[in-house]
Parts: sequence; C-alpha cells; structure tokens
Amino acid sequence: MQTSLLQKMIEQLQCLPGVGPKTAQRMAYHLLQHKRQAGTELANTLATGLAEIGQCKQCRNYTELELCDICTNSRRTQNTLLCIVESVSDLAAVEQSGHFSGRYFVLHGCLSPIDGVGPQELGLSQLEEVLASDGSDPSKPLVEEVILALNPSVEGEATSHYIADICKSNNVAITRIAHGIPVGGELEMVDTSTMSHALMGRKQF
Repeated sequence: MQTSLLQKMIEQLQCLPGVGPKTAQRMAYHLLQHKRQAGTELANTLATGLAEIGQCKQCRNYTELELCDICTNSRRTQNTLLCIVESVSDLAAVEQSGHFSGRYFVLHGCLSPIDGVGPQELGLSQLEEVLASDGSDPSKPLVEEVILALNPSVEGEATSHYIADICKSNNVAITRIAHGIPVGGELEMVDTSTMSHALMGRKQF
C-alpha cells in the first residue's frame, strides 16, 4: 500500500528534536489548514539552507560564507582567547552570556571510539594548526589561551584531556569553565558529581 503525501509529511516532521507522531500530525494539519504559503516558504528556505550552509573554515561554525560573522568581526577584543565548544548551540549559549569576546572552535561532538568519532572527525588536526600559529598569518591569529567549554560527560572529559595535550605541546595556556552549583540552586538538591566539581573548582572569596 502506497504511503500518502500527508503521512509522509507527518513522518518527515518527526526528524525534528522533540517532535513525536502527535506533534508532527498537529504541525502537518496546521500547515495544510492555515499556513500553506508559509509552509512553502519554509520548505524552500530549508532546501536552500541545507544545500548552501557549511562550516566556517576557521572555527567550524555554521555559515554560507567562507568565514562566519564572528571570525570576521574586527570589534571582538579578545582575539588571543579561543573557546572550544562541542556544538554550535553551545557557541550560541556562550555568546548570549555577553561575557566573552574572543574566538571559537566548534568540535561538532566529542571523542567516542565506539561511535567511530575520532580526532579527525572533530577537526583536531585543524585545531593543532591554529594553536601552532605565531600570528603572522592573518587567517590564523595567535592563540595565547584556550578555554575548554565542553560538557562534563565521560566523552567530554576524554576530549578535554586530548586537547590539553595538544595545548601543552604548543605552549598554549589552557583553562576550563567552572562546573558546579547553578545560581539559585539549593545544596541539598545537588547531585554528588556536581558537588565534587563545585568543591574542586572553588576560588578565593
């Protein structure tokens, strides 16, 4: 029996995160009943975006250009700082904090041999080239400090140690963002792992 176009729409919408069969069904019905023109524009934009958006050659952020807006922004004042993140959504989270004006390097994942994700998939050879730069090449500015902003998972920790070795071999200082008690959190509700990180990352008051 041939699958109807409506059923295909519902099935394809489920590729989005957090969208199950019922939500996908409501979306499909809404587009067909109220938003046919908007749905067509959405489909066209998605097709164009998927075909033309790639990775920035310098930081691996998403962009349709050779370099992203962050890498070409001359007003960023901390160009010798390089923040390494797992994903573009993590980059956005750091940017939204408003407290960082350096550059980024996006891994698009973490080391996970069981899933076939190694240093090559994360662009770590490209990262090593960036860290080895003496700043004479404008496309590879000097890096004085690397800030690790990876998730405190098993894979994140393994990736952090791997990157730390690269930094040490290139004489680049390395720090990591603090992990611990969230602002407004209560100690009795914090798990033991988070508490351990908070205690180890304590600083002078």
